[in-house]
Amino acid sequence: MEELVIENEPLVQAADKKTPVSYSHEEILEKATQYFSGDTLAANVWMNKYALKDSDGNIYELTPDDMHRRLAAEVARIERKYPNPLSEDEIFELFRNFRFIIPQGSPMAGMGNNFQVSSLSNCFVIGGDGNYDSYGGIMKIDQEQVQLMKRRGGVGHDLSHIRPTGSPVKNSALTSTGIVPFMERYSNSTREVAQDGRRGALMLTISVKHPDAERFIDAKLEQGKVTGANVSVKIDDEFMQSVISGKPYRQQYPIYAHHPAKIQEIDAQALWNKIIHNAWQSAEPGVLFWDTVIRESVPDCYADLGFKTLSTNPCGEIPLCPYDSCRLIALNLYGYVENPFTAEARFDFDLFRKHSAYALRIMDDIIDLESEKIDAILGKVDADPEDEEIKRIERKMWENIRTKTLQGRRTGIGITAEGDMLAALGLRYGTDEATKFSVEVH
Repeated sequence: MEELVIENEPLVQAADKKTPVSYSHEEILEKATQYFSGDTLAANVWMNKYALKDSDGNIYELTPDDMHRRLAAEVARIERKYPNPLSEDEIFELFRNFRFIIPQGSPMAGMGNNFQVSSLSNCFVIGGDGNYDSYGGIMKIDQEQVQLMKRRGGVGHDLSHIRPTGSPVKNSALTSTGIVPFMERYSNSTREVAQDGRRGALMLTISVKHPDAERFIDAKLEQGKVTGANVSVKIDDEFMQSVISGKPYRQQYPIYAHHPAKIQEIDAQALWNKIIHNAWQSAEPGVLFWDTVIRESVPDCYADLGFKTLSTNPCGEIPLCPYDSCRLIALNLYGYVENPFTAEARFDFDLFRKHSAYALRIMDDIIDLESEKIDAILGKVDADPEDEEIKRIERKMWENIRTKTLQGRRTGIGITAEGDMLAALGLRYGTDEATKFSVEVH
């Protein structure tokens, strides 16, 4: 069979149009750098993280135009299942040049990618309010987190279920080692998981009501400890009132028990000052005002159906219930500025409203695509040669995630380039005028 050369493009098998064409790193870097107007850093990041590739390192896309066409084709395929579908070309124009709607990392890398068995979800939360305080429960969470990370997801889970330091246990240790050793375990597991040039991402949280909260807060101050996880403290209203009033604050374990096994009173102001100092010194812990989170959470209206919020994803922007997941899209606010950096600059609210609706619709399509990915992952698990007992936890976890995905159909639509939008409109970030305008946009 002769090979056909087309205008200096790579060789293509004439008799097999489905054979994908791979490109060299040099070719991709040249074309992608042109695409990004000479920005080699952007070109390298795109090539290494988001361009379609196989496990042998072959890359099948020259520029983000190829990627956006791949994404548009997948969304359009799902759109055709529903009334009044958006066309592939319409969707492509929303994605093109990252101008309006920007699917985030996992959807960009995974949609239409048949070379990897990976999830489209950026964020997962695992665990539960049940009794996970045994070694078996702790190891189960450890396995679940690495199983998710190997499929490209970032993971969050809460440690408030682990009994505090010095608690009696009915094994050879006699007393519990507390929270910190397990923080290190989960952190080390995260560092072990590769995700195509990066490591996994983990969020560990704890209730401020837990007796080991101060140890949790101090854990990252020791050099080289807990380097694979972000950490945040779930602050309740009672604690903040104690900070303001100077009254003692009661910690207990279990934290929601009516008759707890351990109770201690602490100086809330001293602990709050330590949180602030540590955050200044090491950028952690983060603070989650948890009672506010729950009050403002729509899914918690369905807590009795399994949607009680437990923790957040690694960046802390989305609280989730156990085994819930989220796929992310951003609206590029700068894309809606007409005549940027001129006296005639204006924000196109009509187009923004239209595209916001499209973004939500596309997010819902991606849920269908994620369901397909989960089925493929389950198929991979079933086909693996390990014993059924070894595969049991991984399979059950993905079954739980599939159930939550289809029950809740979680969507995560955010924004990007807010500062660029304001500058392009002649507004100074942080001023009352700029803030008022941003509120109107949101």
